[in-house]
Amino acid sequence: MAHTADLRLEAWSPTAEGCIREVVRAAVEAFADTSAARATGEYACTVTAETDEDLLVSVLEEVVYRMDVAGEIPLDAEPGPIRDAGGRRSLAVRFRMADAGTVEPVGAVPKAVSLHGLHLRAGPGGWTCRVTLDV
Repeated sequence: MAHTADLRLEAWSPTAEGCIREVVRAAVEAFADTSAARATGEYACTVTAETDEDLLVSVLEEVVYRMDVAGEIPLDAEPGPIRDAGGRRSLAVRFRMADAGTVEPVGAVPKAVSLHGLHLRAGPGGWTCRVTLDV
């Protein structure tokens, strides 16, 4: 069950990777105005998980972690193709990062990713995803 402090995000794209990129953008736009922020560097990571939905969670957890620990916020995310990795799923993502102190806050910063209502699926019109962030 979603709580009043939760942030529910939905995105769609022709590809699963595009859905993940769009939901990262939506998450950032929900709490920060990045229009005046400038990129300070890139951050790349590879996440692995059992399912594509779990990849989505892992990418968003990486965003939350980078904001909390490194004080960085993603201006953009470029996921590579989702691959099979020994019975698991793997996704490399490159983020264009900015100093979180240079963005204007417009909402509560996410603290965690909820598994409740998680969705990343292909349909006749492309891919859709839904995720809830705890704020």
